[in-house]
Amino acid sequence: MPEAGAITDEAIARLRGRIGIAQPHPQRPWYREPNTDAFRQVAEAFGDDNPLWCDPDYGAGTVWGGPIASPNMNGGDTLIGENEVQKLDAETKALLKGDPLKGAHAYYSGSYREWWAPLRPGMRVTRRNALVGVHDKKSEFAARTVHEWTAEVFATVGAVLSAQYRLMIRTDRGAVERRADEGAGKYDDIVIEPYTEEQIAEITEAVSTEAERRRGAEPRWWEDVEEGDELPPLVKGPMRVTDMVVWHTGMGMGLYGVKALRLGVQQRQRVPGFFRPDDLNIPDVQQRVHWDPEWARRAGNPAIYDYGRMRETWLVHLCTDWMGDDAWLAALDVEFRRFNYVGDTHWMRGTVTRKYLTDEGAPAVDLDICGENQRGETTCPGHATILLPSREHGPVRLPTPPGGATTAAEALDALVARFENMSAE
Repeated sequence: MPEAGAITDEAIARLRGRIGIAQPHPQRPWYREPNTDAFRQVAEAFGDDNPLWCDPDYGAGTVWGGPIASPNMNGGDTLIGENEVQKLDAETKALLKGDPLKGAHAYYSGSYREWWAPLRPGMRVTRRNALVGVHDKKSEFAARTVHEWTAEVFATVGAVLSAQYRLMIRTDRGAVERRADEGAGKYDDIVIEPYTEEQIAEITEAVSTEAERRRGAEPRWWEDVEEGDELPPLVKGPMRVTDMVVWHTGMGMGLYGVKALRLGVQQRQRVPGFFRPDDLNIPDVQQRVHWDPEWARRAGNPAIYDYGRMRETWLVHLCTDWMGDDAWLAALDVEFRRFNYVGDTHWMRGTVTRKYLTDEGAPAVDLDICGENQRGETTCPGHATILLPSREHGPVRLPTPPGGATTAAEALDALVARFENMSAE
């Protein structure tokens, strides 16, 4: 008989039976009717005051002909999009009930984004959410590992806008616990040193000149870019609790949908396992590890830490500043390998690794991107694909959604096929 939390062939088969079945997202969108105020609030939440998303009048003079949202707002968990699937029939409910891998350890390992069309003010956006891939992997860290991919596709009338794919890595709990015991205290040697006045002055100078590195209205022509080119680094930090408070005001409360007061009590009644008592015996959300030092320490960390998605927005900011108004960020992925603690400073970096024409004939470049903290640790490596204007090939042409989809349902079907092919590779 398998131990509790073990991954079995039967459990994986049950999980795969859910692939492609759309279900309602559990959280309402933070912005039901996104407008230019929302565009600005989201951008400022991660420290970006690019007028392309923050000034309603600026966009009229660009190739977009009007205001558009940052790629960070164009899709992304819980920000926009009303559920296309509102209710499930009894048979589908039964199929989706429970977690086939219940007891297996789960952690949010990475995010992958694609963008096919701009988000404009007043668009009514819908979303479609489903499991799209279950990949059985071998791992040196656990007896068995499953890569569980969930896709969320965002669309408007007649067009698919974007998609986000979340990678949850599921591992045999017994193997993970044994390894955790062997590596107990692995964060004990992390020390977040106080900054000297000179260090603060250096970081302040780097941050103060941030707007100068923004390409803006000057086109970054594809012909002028070479493989090996490095992007000017973007400095984020030192991170404060205040930065996470501001992050939440613009980005919402994420997948957990944390509520206040009476609404918080109702949430605790629905999901009591997400709460535990504080030092005054008042039930509070587990998410408090992101703003309470003592809760973070009890979770085995030396300090409060950020959300992986926060650094994802920083990497998007790095790319959009470099590429300029006339370009298009087509795709970006990032792995969350280490924590980013309050007090850490990150240098977001990028290098052009490939210059080419896509299958559709669009001038493109691929980048290696990452965030590196003041201890020299890379916490969030990733990649990006940017479409650039060209003197020879003309202005940017937006990419075609998977399978030429024009609806979220069509795109989701095409993504299921894509992830199935990934599993076979």
